[in-house]
Amino acid sequence: MDIEEAKKKFIEIYQANIKREGSVALLEYLKSSDFFTAPASTRFHLAVEGGLCAHSINVYNRLLNLVKLEYGEDWESKKKGFAETVAICGLLHDVCKIDTYKVDFRNVKTEQGWESRPYYTMDEELPYGHGEKSVYIINGFMRLTREEAMAINWHMGSFDDRVRGGSYAISGAYERYPLAVLMHLADLSATYLDEKRS
Repeated sequence: MDIEEAKKKFIEIYQANIKREGSVALLEYLKSSDFFTAPASTRFHLAVEGGLCAHSINVYNRLLNLVKLEYGEDWESKKKGFAETVAICGLLHDVCKIDTYKVDFRNVKTEQGWESRPYYTMDEELPYGHGEKSVYIINGFMRLTREEAMAINWHMGSFDDRVRGGSYAISGAYERYPLAVLMHLADLSATYLDEKRS
């Protein structure tokens, strides 16, 4: 999927599902940022132009499939309003990466000699963490439910710096909010099963 196709797909899913107050302003913010052209990472999964948007769509699709598996094909009738929640979590979990990746150059030795090649580096203007930064940004535009906030906040699972630092808070979140577990599984599956590592 090319950048314009991915952007169109993202916006279609967003507008079809996310209707709460502030959602239009949030989408306009995404359009005015580098969200649709940024990579998903510096050198790991989808470290290419447009990778962040593509990753967000992949996570949304994985999360939707996991929700159907967990709650059944008639999940929408069992969980009113959950289609919006799934779209919010899947599509917006990594808004923390907006305006974070910059292109730099390094010299690489080739058979022809030294060549200057581009690569992505991080320039964190708002060092607020990862999942918690996404929650902070989204809440600046529209109100998240507690379940949505937990799912987005803890989507990194054991890769989260707080967990690696010894925090046990993630266990409580996963026990109380099954969506947080499904969100982590969706992110993990998209990253390692759907996306090429650069």
